[in-house]
Amino acid sequence: MKIGIIPINIGSADLQHIVGLAQHAEASGVESVWTFEHVIVPLEYESKYPYNASGKMGMSPETPFVDPLIALTAVAASTSTIRLGTGVNILSQASPMYVAKQTASLDALSGGRFMLGVGIGWLREEFEAVGVPFEKRGARFDDYVTAMRKVWSGDVVEHESEFISWHGFKSYPIPVQNPMPIVIGGIKGKIHQRIARHGDGWYAPTNDPAELKAHFDGIRAECDAIGRDFSEIEITCMWNGRGGAEEAARLEEAGIHRLVVPLFALGPDPKEAITKLTAA
Repeated sequence: MKIGIIPINIGSADLQHIVGLAQHAEASGVESVWTFEHVIVPLEYESKYPYNASGKMGMSPETPFVDPLIALTAVAASTSTIRLGTGVNILSQASPMYVAKQTASLDALSGGRFMLGVGIGWLREEFEAVGVPFEKRGARFDDYVTAMRKVWSGDVVEHESEFISWHGFKSYPIPVQNPMPIVIGGIKGKIHQRIARHGDGWYAPTNDPAELKAHFDGIRAECDAIGRDFSEIEITCMWNGRGGAEEAARLEEAGIHRLVVPLFALGPDPKEAITKLTAA
């Protein structure tokens, strides 16, 4: 079972803290470090956070959110083997050209260690702050993924759609990995179809076996509909670390490939907890 930690980029903007934690994780046998993304945290918002019964995020507006790709670039420069993942970036509110360029650059500079986790977003107020319509964010997401893969190919890019008009150019460097791993996060809406059509992996914000099985069935059905092998999709899920090796083995048996442990679940000394987590 692969073990990751999340979020490497939140709570501190101190370079040595971020890099030191990642280096310790790598030395302890952790497979990957992951980030969360929000560009802003509104003082008040009507949008409902879908993964908490309160409908609110667990971070205050003053919580440092270091940009995920900048944080992971710093980690890449200070490590050699640990994988780097965004869990997840809000693709629908971003410039797909810049995302394609920046992520290809990060994958190249890290020697092929990057995984692009992406989602459609839920915080309307954040979309408004960055000047992107909240409406059609699902369709925009699907189109962006298709278009970015063309940029990463190294071939001449031709893509005309409702959202993008790209013609007659190339963009280098291209990613070391082919394909660049796209990990789609979420459990709502057309998530099963999106994973089957566009994803190399699924980032599941749950580790409930019954809920996971229902989603597996849905993803498998969508894969069957387009002639794709469900086993190609790598499954990552959040895990609080409780239950130790026995619980990890149970989740692996259920079909999970990677468990990502939130740092806030590791207590006041995350480095010590990371060492114990991987030792188990």
